[in-house]
Amino acid sequence: MMIKSPISHHESHITSHISPFLIQLVYPLTTKLIFPFFFKEITIIGKENVPKNGGLIIAPTHRSRWDALIVPYATGKLVSGRNPHFMVSANEMKGIQGWVIRSLGGFPVNTDKPGLDSLRHSFDLLCQEEMVVIFPEGNIFRTDEVQPLKRGVAKIALEVEITNPEVEVKILPVSIKYSQPIPSRGCSVTVTLGECLKVREYQGKSTRENSLILTADLTKSLQKIHEN
Repeated sequence: MMIKSPISHHESHITSHISPFLIQLVYPLTTKLIFPFFFKEITIIGKENVPKNGGLIIAPTHRSRWDALIVPYATGKLVSGRNPHFMVSANEMKGIQGWVIRSLGGFPVNTDKPGLDSLRHSFDLLCQEEMVVIFPEGNIFRTDEVQPLKRGVAKIALEVEITNPEVEVKILPVSIKYSQPIPSRGCSVTVTLGECLKVREYQGKSTRENSLILTADLTKSLQKIHEN
C-alpha cells in the first residue's frame, strides 16, 4: 500500500541554486583569507566518512554562525567533490545577504515551526541525490552538550526512502567545537565527521517509531563524537 505523506505530495514554492561563479569566489576567499585571519587552527577529523554520491543529510551541531562556512569547508567540494545545499533561518534570508545565501545553496526555514515548503525542498534535493545541511538542534546553542534533536531530519530521510527506494539516503553526524563559547579572533575549531547512518536500515515499524529510533541513534552518534 502506498503511503501518502504531506511532504511528498506538497508542491514547494521554495527554490535554491548554487552559483558556480559565486562559489568559486566566496569559498577560496573564505578558506585562504578569512579563516586564516580569524582562526588560529581548524582541525577536521573523519573526512573519509563523507560520501561522494547519493542523497546525504549533513547533521551538524550548531554553535555559531561560522558553522555555515565551516560545514562546506569540511564536507564540500574539496572533500566530496560536490557542494551542499543548506537550511537557513528565514531571518537570515533578507536583502543582499539573503541573495548571497540563496546563491550558495541556502534556502529558508522557520526554525520554530518548519513549514512544508522547506521540508519539501529538502525532500526534492535528496531525491536528486544532493547533499543537504540541516542543523537538527534547530537553533544556535552556546553549551558543550548536544541539545535535544528535532525529528525533521529523520522524517525527511525516511520519506525519501519510502517513496524513492532507489535513492540510498544517509545521515552524516557532524560535531563542531570551538575553543571559545562565542568564537572570536584567535580561537580554534575542531570538526569531527562521524560514521553515516544508513536510513534504509530503519524500516519495519511505523513511520513515527522509525523516526524516533533514527533520531535517538543520531543523538547518540552526535554525543559520541562531540564528547571526544
